[in-house]
Amino acid sequence: MAKAQKRKTKTKVRKAKRAAAVRKPKTKKAKRPVKKPARKANATKPKAVKSKAKKSVAKKTPPPKAKTLKILMMGASYGSLLASKILFGGHSIHLVCLPAEADLINAEGFRVRMPIRGRAERIEIDSRKLPGKVTAGGAAGVNPADYDLVGLAMQEPQYRSPGVRELLDAVAKSRVPCMSIMNMPPLPYVKRIPGLDYEALKPAYTDPTVWDNFDPGTLTLCSPDPQAIRPPEEKVNVLMVTLPTNFKVARFDSAKSTAILRRLESDIDAVRFDAPEGKIELPVKLRVHDSIFVPLAKWAMLLAGNYRCITQDGMRTAQEAVHSNLEEAKSVYNFVNDLCVKLGASPDDLVPFEKYAAAAQSLTRPASAARALQNGAPNIERADKLVQLIARQKGLSHPAIDAQVALVDSRLEANRKKAAV
Repeated sequence: MAKAQKRKTKTKVRKAKRAAAVRKPKTKKAKRPVKKPARKANATKPKAVKSKAKKSVAKKTPPPKAKTLKILMMGASYGSLLASKILFGGHSIHLVCLPAEADLINAEGFRVRMPIRGRAERIEIDSRKLPGKVTAGGAAGVNPADYDLVGLAMQEPQYRSPGVRELLDAVAKSRVPCMSIMNMPPLPYVKRIPGLDYEALKPAYTDPTVWDNFDPGTLTLCSPDPQAIRPPEEKVNVLMVTLPTNFKVARFDSAKSTAILRRLESDIDAVRFDAPEGKIELPVKLRVHDSIFVPLAKWAMLLAGNYRCITQDGMRTAQEAVHSNLEEAKSVYNFVNDLCVKLGASPDDLVPFEKYAAAAQSLTRPASAARALQNGAPNIERADKLVQLIARQKGLSHPAIDAQVALVDSRLEANRKKAAV
C-alpha cells in the first residue's frame, strides 16, 4: 500500500511539472550581434553631405544689392558731365537748372560727347540709354533731405540768385553731404584748412553770407579738372568734353559720407561703354583722396592759365596764356603750388607744371571767366583774389598775380558801370 501510494505521488508531481512547462512561455534566444564592416577612411557621413550641400547653396546666393542713391545736382551744364558717369551705376539724379534746360532734358535727356584715345571720333553718351534715371527742374519745391548727396555745379556768383540762394540754404540746414564741383572753393571748405583768417577772405566772394549756415564737415570739394563746353551750334542739352581728365574729390569729415564717394568711384571705374568695336573703358573717372589739399591743385592751373586768358582789351586762349610766356606762367604756377604746401599740402597732392603745360596745348578756347567778362558779366568766380588774399596772410605775394587781380577788378568795375547805365 505504501509503495503504491508513493508511485501515485510521483506520478502527480511529474504531471504537475509537465503542466507548468506547457504554461511557461518560451524564452527567445538572443540573436548574435551582426558585426558592421569598418568604415573606410574617406567615407562621408550622410549628414555631412547634407551640410556641405547647404553650404554650397549659401555660397551661390547673390548678396543683396545696395540701394541706389538719390543725388541732387545744382547746375546742368558742367554737372551733366559727372552725372553722365554716375547714371551708369543705376542711380537717380535730379538736375536744378533753368526752365528751358529742364524742359529739354525731361523730354530728350542730355548728351555728352567724349574723346577716346586712339579713336578718331568722339563717343556720345545718351542719358536716356543709361541704367539710372535723370530728371530736371527749377530750384522751387526741392527738398534736399530727400537726397543722399548734393552736388554744387554752378559758378559761385549764381548761388546768390533768387530761388537758388534759398535752395542752397536748405541744403546747408539739411546736413546732407554736399560736394562742390566749383573752381572757387566754397568758404566752408576753406574753413577746413587750419590757420587762416576766414573773415579776411570774404572779399573774394560775391556774397559770402550764402555759406553762413553750412557745417564745414558736411561739405567737400571736387576739383573740376575735366574741361567741357556747350557747342554754340547745338541744343543746350549737349556737352562736349575737350579735356577728359579725372575729377579729384577730397574726403568728408564723416566716414559714412565718404563711403558714398567711394561707392560712386567704384561704380564709375566699372563702366564699360558699348562701342562698335566692343565694350570700351571711358575716361573721366572720380578719384577720392584722403588729403583735403588735393583739389587745391586746380588753383595753380587757374592762376597760370584761366585768369591769364583775360587781357586788357579782350581775351585769349588758355594755350596762348600759358605758352606765349612760358616762364611767367611757370613762375605763377610754382608760386601757387608752394603756397599750398605752406598751407599743409604734400607735394604729391599737386600737379607738376610740365604736366599742366602739356595739357594746356589742347586748350584752344578762352577760359569761362574770360568769356563771361567779355560778355559783360558784373561778377565772376574770383579764385585769383582768394589765392592772393591767402598768400598775403602768409606774408607772400607775386607781381604777376597782383597785376592780374587788378586787371580783373578793373574790367569787372567797367562791366558794372555799363550795366548800371
